[in-house]
Amino acid sequence: MVIFGVILLAFIVGANATGCGFGYDGPLGPDHWQDEYGQCAGKHQSPINIDSSHVTRVVLPPLNMQGFFFTDGEAVLTNNGHTAMMTIDSERKPILSGGPLKGDYEFAQLHFHWGDDDTHGSEDEVDGKSYPMELHVVFFKKEYLDSTAALDHPDGLCVLACLFEVGDIPNPNYKGFGEVLPKIIQPETEAAFDVAPALIQLLPHELTHYFTYNGSLTTPPCSEVVTWIDFKEHIKLSHDQFEDFRALVNEESHSMSNNFRAVQPLGDRIVFYNVNYFEEFEQDVLDDNKVNADIEELVVESEKVIEEAVKST
Repeated sequence: MVIFGVILLAFIVGANATGCGFGYDGPLGPDHWQDEYGQCAGKHQSPINIDSSHVTRVVLPPLNMQGFFFTDGEAVLTNNGHTAMMTIDSERKPILSGGPLKGDYEFAQLHFHWGDDDTHGSEDEVDGKSYPMELHVVFFKKEYLDSTAALDHPDGLCVLACLFEVGDIPNPNYKGFGEVLPKIIQPETEAAFDVAPALIQLLPHELTHYFTYNGSLTTPPCSEVVTWIDFKEHIKLSHDQFEDFRALVNEESHSMSNNFRAVQPLGDRIVFYNVNYFEEFEQDVLDDNKVNADIEELVVESEKVIEEAVKST
């Protein structure tokens, strides 16, 4: 059942629907994806650079994360030649709802994008800054039954995205990856976790503040069917933990690094920034105070103008 799940999901990261390969440089690199996959040249592509000074603040319903606090079944990590991808072999998968989502979204897989050093590697950027690695937790809308069918619907997928920073000490929540990654150095290999990690352990602690926008898969076929939720808080790993990912080998027998797509134009899209109700209330008060201060300043200036006019007559 695990192998079937990996095959079913493989084209979302690391392969594609027709079985043709892709890469991150040369003739199979992102500059050529659109030659075979027209959507890769679309107007609502991912990743993007999130300009935090040009976002629209919103107060969305809380994210509802069912099954995030435990993993029912076996978790398997696979080197598919393009990334390290974790799937869960279970009939009861984690379910995501709330926030910007309408309906329930079922866990499909999670995977990572990283660079060859600690200065870059993420796909999304924030204010023009790249990070060493990015986690994508992929869900499909449950009413569409599976990830393949979900690609035919504009609201078919949701991806939780998390950026990583370099920390001084190892992150214990990612200890299991350090144990499994050395077992999948070569492409098309897989290994099970001794203890399946719970999804909540792999996410940032603070989940209220996030950016959300409509975009696409970041690999072929680049389908524009993804609701992105990018958490503001970052996750810290030690340098050695990043090196465990960089030790993997891709399908071309090279070091699997720099497996990320460059940022795409935002175009006519709006990036929303979720805050809690009290922050929005406080912001409204601040805005009102600023308006009142501006009015008072205008009144003072007007009185000065009138006074000077009177003196000159």
